[in-house]
Amino acid sequence: MGERVLEADCASCVGLCCVAPAFAKSSDFAIDKAAGKACPNLGGGFRCGIHQELEAKGFRGCVVFDCFGAGQRITQETYGGTEDWRSAPGMLGLLPVVRQLHELMWLVTEALKVERAHRVHEKLRESLDQLDHLAGGTPAELRGLDVDAVRRQVNPLLQKASAAARAGTPRKDYRGANLIGRKMRGADLRGASFRGALLIGADLREADMRLADFTGADLRGADLRGANLTGVLFLTGAQLRAAVTDP
Repeated sequence: MGERVLEADCASCVGLCCVAPAFAKSSDFAIDKAAGKACPNLGGGFRCGIHQELEAKGFRGCVVFDCFGAGQRITQETYGGTEDWRSAPGMLGLLPVVRQLHELMWLVTEALKVERAHRVHEKLRESLDQLDHLAGGTPAELRGLDVDAVRRQVNPLLQKASAAARAGTPRKDYRGANLIGRKMRGADLRGASFRGALLIGADLREADMRLADFTGADLRGADLRGANLTGVLFLTGAQLRAAVTDP
């Protein structure tokens, strides 16, 4: 597999993330929008008309979203460079499928950077190739794909890479924990596992979080100012944008 771009390139997409998902009026979105209906802010050329003002206008959910390159892949590869999602409405339903596959590819790519996990590198590379192959399937193949089953195959490899990276640290286990609003300022969280944890609004200022695993953690509003994030694992740009960080 050649190097795959696993981040959004909106110029090569037709605004799929502005049409496919539904969202409800909340602190993340200023309006209600049904799935498959174009956001009223979607302008000409399938570009957001308020991109520079998203957060100020109440669309923080858009700021923290990342398709991991799924949008442009569907547009340019799966549908051969189609110029309008309305001419191929089936592409909208593929966004969550390909996005999840690309997210897994991003996680595996990050795991391959863990030198201590060299024993599983070969299997990780095989997994990366398989994920890329699945993401390149036909629309029918993608619609019929059991993404949860694929995730169950990949997760053990990611967990092994994580464990290898965190060996020798305290490794506190907060997997799936409800840590909403938790006060953890200055805590020793080296090597902690926050896989799937809810850290919404948590106070993590000045915490030592070196080598912590953030796979799937919800960091909306979490205060990370002054925290030591050296060597953290599986922390996406979207997660960081959702948190409160140093300027």
